[in-house]
Formats: sequence, C-alpha cells, structure tokens
Amino acid sequence: MTKGIEGKVVLITGGSTGIGAETARLLAERGAKVAIAARRKDRLDEVVADIAASGGTARSYALDVTDKSAVQSVVAAIIADFGRLDVLINNAGLMPIRPMAEVNTDEWDQMIDVNLKGTLYGIAAALPSFLEQGSGHIINLSSVAGIKVFAPGGTVYSGTKFAVSAISEGLRHEVGEKVRVTSIEPGAVESDLKFTTSGTAAETVLDFYKQAIPAASVARAIAFAVEQPDDVDVNAIVIRPTAQQF
Repeated sequence: MTKGIEGKVVLITGGSTGIGAETARLLAERGAKVAIAARRKDRLDEVVADIAASGGTARSYALDVTDKSAVQSVVAAIIADFGRLDVLINNAGLMPIRPMAEVNTDEWDQMIDVNLKGTLYGIAAALPSFLEQGSGHIINLSSVAGIKVFAPGGTVYSGTKFAVSAISEGLRHEVGEKVRVTSIEPGAVESDLKFTTSGTAAETVLDFYKQAIPAASVARAIAFAVEQPDDVDVNAIVIRPTAQQF
C-alpha cells in the first residue's frame, strides 16, 4: 500500500494492454481501486483477473472513447459502483505513422477522434464530479511527439499530442485550485501502439521501437504523480529510453 494512492478510485482508458494495463496493475498493487476501460472487454477481463489474483480491486468496462455518451455513461457507472472517482487517466491512443503526401484522411480522423476528442470526452465526463467534490486528478497521455514534431510521417500524430499537452496546461490554469492535472509525455514504449502503423512506414516504426522501454516504466512515473500530497501537482513528466535521441 502507498500513501497517496491507497483507496483512490482510478479510471484508466485504454486499459487492456501496454501502459494502461501496467498502470492498472501497479496502482492496484499500491492500494487503488482500479476501473479499466477499452473496446476489447476480453483483454480487460484478463487484466482484472490478474489484479484480483494478486489481492487487488479492479473492474472492467467496455468503452469506445470516441463515443461521448458512452464515456459519460462509464464514468457514471464507476461512480455508482465505487462511490466516487478520484483519478482519470486518459490513456487510449493511436499512432499511425504515414507521410502527409499519402493523404490518408481516415487515419487523420481516427487520431483526432481517439487521441484528442477521446481525451476531451474523458475530461468532460469526470470534471464536473471533481469540481463538485473539490478534488480530483486528470492525467493525460501526451508524447515526446507533443514536444517536438515527429516528421516525416508523424505530423498529424504530433498535432494531436501537442493539443493534448496544451489542453493539459490550459486545464491546470482553469481548475488547478481544486483539480490536479498532469501530462505524461513518453518516448518509445513497448506497447501495441507501434502496431497501429501500416503500409510503407511500418518497418521504420518497428525499427524505431527496438529501443523501447517497458510500459511498466511509464506506470511508475504515473504512480509518482498520483502519490503526491494534495498540495503538490506534478504538471508534466517526460520519459524516454536512455538511447532515444528524438
């Protein structure tokens, strides 16, 4: 159990694999009550079973973060099931890398819908409860590509992650007296994210990810932000593989 984490109710989107799943396991180990949400309910249930086998508390919720009403319904269900919500981790994301000259607008739409609008829908669903109870913590997964444009190939992805970082900082300015806001900005991390690239850039992306650090490394960074006292807000954490230059 960890003071600052124990007893908190935490919602993690994109919680079926990678950073989301590892964060769920770690926070549950440290005493949080974890709600994980994603489209693949069977994968979520596997993570919940792992947590339960280790003595932790977790529940799974099927969710497509691009569906605004579904996000609101899941947050309402979690509050009904656990009695409150203390931390929202907007982790769901896509990273299809492709030169803009190929003009794949379907992929652009997907990234905007999941990476950007999905984050906003999570904020919209949780923020009223946080403000009403006078406390809460919103953690948004941005990227090092939200600090420096990842080009060629990642221009639109960078656009969504720059937006997530900007929204995190603006939200902190607006609600910081009651709600903590953290932007987590990872580099190459071992997860399914690398498999969302197809076509000519797939091999390049997989080669880049050979230097990736484990998702558990990012989970520890998230736990660090969560466990801080209420009067301490860790605004941003940049975490890369030591060997990564970008």
